[in-house]
Amino acid sequence: MSELTSYLGWKIDFTEPAGEPSFLEPDSIRWRIMKNPITFGIGGICAVLLEFADPRIRSGVWDHSTYKKDPVGRSMRTAMAASISSFGPASVAKSVISRVNKMHANVQGETPDGVAYKALDVELLDWVLATAEYGFHAAYNSFVSPLSQEESDQYYREGHEVGALYGVKQRAESEAGFYKMMEALEPGFEPHAIVKEFLDIVIYSEGRKAPTFMRKWIACAAIDILPTSVRQVLELGPEYDLSRTGRLFVKLIAKLGDKIPNKNSPAAQASIRLGLPANYPWLSQKKQKALVDQLRANGVATSNAALLDAAS
Repeated sequence: MSELTSYLGWKIDFTEPAGEPSFLEPDSIRWRIMKNPITFGIGGICAVLLEFADPRIRSGVWDHSTYKKDPVGRSMRTAMAASISSFGPASVAKSVISRVNKMHANVQGETPDGVAYKALDVELLDWVLATAEYGFHAAYNSFVSPLSQEESDQYYREGHEVGALYGVKQRAESEAGFYKMMEALEPGFEPHAIVKEFLDIVIYSEGRKAPTFMRKWIACAAIDILPTSVRQVLELGPEYDLSRTGRLFVKLIAKLGDKIPNKNSPAAQASIRLGLPANYPWLSQKKQKALVDQLRANGVATSNAALLDAAS
């Protein structure tokens, strides 16, 4: 994402304005998960595949976005939107999400079978958020470190403010809630050539820094965490199985991504904005707690909700 200098009117700088919190607490499970660039990528691909199982979302993305012409740029912008929602100043996140919603208001059409869709249909908005939450959670849980039930439940409880800004009405409040939502939509899922075209773009398109073999393993890792029934519907057969070598490699780089600080990342810059050290997201949970507790003891609002509570 370093190539992007601005996004929807915001000059990208997660360090400013100093002291302004995001919608998420710095000690949230989502900060822990979203800082990891490897599981961020795996989870994002998984989310797209889940979305593309629904012909309405698949048609909306493929017919109205720049993905086919500019897959790298489109991916970077989508990743930036997710990073702003997690790490950006709350005022910036509100502004960016409002602009995204305005763009999506113009996205409507029909699937090849004549089913009408609108990007702002509540059912589709609910599913898009659910796929992202599932993808990031499943990727981290599978390739970095299994989360406890308490941590998983907390993860799903977080982020309700951002979801509401996007127009989401029904969130998956747990992994079980995600599967319940999926089961209601699953009768309308279908395979389509666009799914494999998307995967070919992920793996083989030019302009990406990672070598092809690594992109193939990342894509297979995303397929590996798909619910079995969805993978079957999408007809992603054994040619997309994650090999033993690939699994070991993905776990290695994912665990490294969880331990090695990236001081140019949104997570590091957001930490600086809050008065925390740049390597805060990669410290032990014990050290993180001590630093955040000190901030709160000094009266610093560490999330937008805490800021509103202090002002009321």
